[in-house]
Amino acid sequence: MVSRTVKILLVAALSLVSLFSVQVTLASETPQNEAGIQDEHVKKTINPSEIIMEHITDGHEFHFFTVGDFHATLPLPVILYSKERGGWFTFMSSKFHHGHDAYQGFRLEHGKIIPVMEDGVTVDETAKVYDFSLTRNVVQMFLALAVLVIIMTGVAKKYKKNGPKAAPSGLQNMVEPIITFVRDDVGKTNLGKKYEKYMPYLLTVFFFILINNLFGLLPGAANVTGNLAFTAVLALISFVVILFSTNKHFWGHIFWFPGVPVPVKFLMLPVELMGVFTKPFALMIRLFANMVAGHVIILSFIILIFIFGAMNTALGFGTSPLFIGLAVFIYLIEVLVAFIQAYIFTNLTAVFISQAFEGGHDDHHEGHDEKH
Repeated sequence: MVSRTVKILLVAALSLVSLFSVQVTLASETPQNEAGIQDEHVKKTINPSEIIMEHITDGHEFHFFTVGDFHATLPLPVILYSKERGGWFTFMSSKFHHGHDAYQGFRLEHGKIIPVMEDGVTVDETAKVYDFSLTRNVVQMFLALAVLVIIMTGVAKKYKKNGPKAAPSGLQNMVEPIITFVRDDVGKTNLGKKYEKYMPYLLTVFFFILINNLFGLLPGAANVTGNLAFTAVLALISFVVILFSTNKHFWGHIFWFPGVPVPVKFLMLPVELMGVFTKPFALMIRLFANMVAGHVIILSFIILIFIFGAMNTALGFGTSPLFIGLAVFIYLIEVLVAFIQAYIFTNLTAVFISQAFEGGHDDHHEGHDEKH
């Protein structure tokens, strides 16, 4: 709760400061010609929104740093299909030269590959392109999946070899407390006696989100959990699990809420039915917004150094320690947020599952016997 309040305040403050700084920079530092027209090259020197969006959105290469004209990048495979262009096209994204050149009739513009004419600039409206490329989000998601499989199979082999009563060691020693925590504080607390049925899914979701969150904090890495498509798929899978966990008592409360007058039932029906779909929507937006917010704040602090430096060199050097310190502080908070958001998504999924099957006659008896 505290970290969320801090983020909101920082985003509001940084938005105002960034807007003011950019306006001052463009108004005071941009030279004008005799007609009073600003030089376009200088005018576009600092574009905070473009820089931030470039780092938090998907792309066709991993970009680590730039020194002058040298770009330290890792190009990724481009896989395209266009019926109008004759079928499949495969090549490396380095052929685009960071969006400066066209290749085989295609051009990379603002992270999207578009078909172009022979001049390499004019968009070909007659051709439709389907992009199946391995973008950095896809590649990093596969890497996270590979890490998850390697860790879990390694831990499983140790349990199989040494038995469950042997003292854990290595990765097993690190993973076991987390598994126990998810089992006791998420599974048993929310699902009761049925927790074992859902533990494989809950543990997979928790570790998959956690690993992707931590990968996203590495320099040059992709912010996979800050991608709305990624969180939407996770929410959709959880939604399917929730639906398959429902019983007739759950749907009875949705379509014909007991204990209320009939006219009120008709009023409550759309509200209750909408509530079924707002649960996965909340899962999707919560994870996406929290993971994007941290990256935006860190990038905003770094960009402020260059904005103030453009206004005055001494001001840029003087404020850099402050902004770097704030960026490091938010970065450390983001490490904690990576664990918190994985826990919240998993815990809310367990809560929604429990709401789907609770309330039935058998559940009341199980809860009564468990209390005794």
